[in-house]
Parts: sequence; structure tokens; C-alpha cells
Amino acid sequence: MTATQVLITVIVLLVIAALGYGIWFVTRRRALQTRFGPEYDRAVAEGDSRLAAERELRERERRHAQLEIKELSAESQARYTSQWEEIQARFLDDPNGAVRDADALVSQVAAERGYPTGDYEEHVAHLSVEHANTVGHLREAHEISQLSERGEASTEQLRQAVVHYRTLFSELLGTDVTPSANGRPADREDRAEAAAAAAEADAEHVTGFDDPADRHRAELHRADDDAVSDVPRQRNGDVSHDTTSRS
Repeated sequence: MTATQVLITVIVLLVIAALGYGIWFVTRRRALQTRFGPEYDRAVAEGDSRLAAERELRERERRHAQLEIKELSAESQARYTSQWEEIQARFLDDPNGAVRDADALVSQVAAERGYPTGDYEEHVAHLSVEHANTVGHLREAHEISQLSERGEASTEQLRQAVVHYRTLFSELLGTDVTPSANGRPADREDRAEAAAAAAEADAEHVTGFDDPADRHRAELHRADDDAVSDVPRQRNGDVSHDTTSRS
């Protein structure tokens, strides 16, 4: 084999290796994007770089793999569902207390499932691996909960916090606790259909505004009002503040 042939062979091998690495790299990135969804975008936006964000997400996967996550028993599901119904019923008389208890109940369910709950950021990171599409609700609810502790949250914000907690609570529980048409929590088989319908309604709701500024006007958010109508409003002093635009 001549020197020229050796050089050509080396170049071909390098090209093949580069292509292989490129395919592997793109595949890993797409796997992260698929698994983490909105959490991937959030990590990239808040990280120093895309590569740094991806390293952090893979670290989340590694730590999550060390956990022993388990499903709840039927008895636990029934007990937690009953506790949630009590919290939601108490909202009318004590919205701040309802938000505080909702936060505690979500943490309790997560702990029984096997998730660490001591540190908030660690708690969110662990949940994001398997619950990336709903962990954002926990962030929204936590933000409002902090406002509540400082006495700065409006009644409408507190009501939205309960709805945010309920979304993650339902997913952790394995049963949708949102009352269905017959007034009872929807069973597991209803969840996919309900989620699809909610997504479609939300898309129609958001794109139905001619003026983007209208998206932040609570009186126009009829779809949101319908979605959370089962969380009672206080009789007096109800302030309509939409927190859905918070990041």
C-alpha cells in the first residue's frame, strides 16, 4: 500500500468516525429533548450553555436511576384522594391554609413514591425526569406559596396554586382527582382523553386573542375559569390575577 493509499484510508476512517460521533451526539440530544420536553428548554435557557444544560439533565437521569420509585397502593390512593377533597373544600374559608396543605400533601405523596423531598431544588430535579410535563406546575404553585407566606398572594393566585398542585398530585397519585361530569374523580382510563381535550381547549384559548396583551387579562380567560371552576372562589374580595404567564 502506497503512502497515498494509506492517507486516503486514514481520511476515510476519520470521516466515518466523525459521522458516527455526530449521529451519536444528535441521538443523545434528541433523547434528552424527548424525555424532558419543556424542562430541556428551561435548562438550556437558564444554563451557561446547551452542553452544560445537557450535562446537568444527564446527571438528573443518573441520580434518578438510583431511586426506588414505586406505585401507590389502592389504599394509599383512596386515602390521599380523600385528603385532597378536604383541602379543596377548605379553600373557601382558608385559601392560604389550603395552599399550604396542598403543598404538604404533594410532598407526602412524592415521598411515599420514593422521591427525596428535603431540598426543593433537588425535589424538582428528581421529579422532572419522569414528570417533565407537569413539574412546571409545581414551580408555579411553589412561587405562589411563597407569596402566600409573605401575605402577598391574591385569592385568585391562591386558587391557581391549588390547580397547579392538583395537576402534579394527580400524576403522582395515578388517578385524576379533577371532578368529572358526574362529580367524581376521573379514573386512570379517562386521563389521556382529558389531557388531550385540555390541550386542545388551551390551544384554542391562547390563539383566540387578536391582541397578545389580552392573554394577560383574567376576564378573558374563560377556558381557565371553566377548568378550575371546581375550586371555589371566596365570596368576597376575589381578585382576578392570572399567573399562568409566570415562568
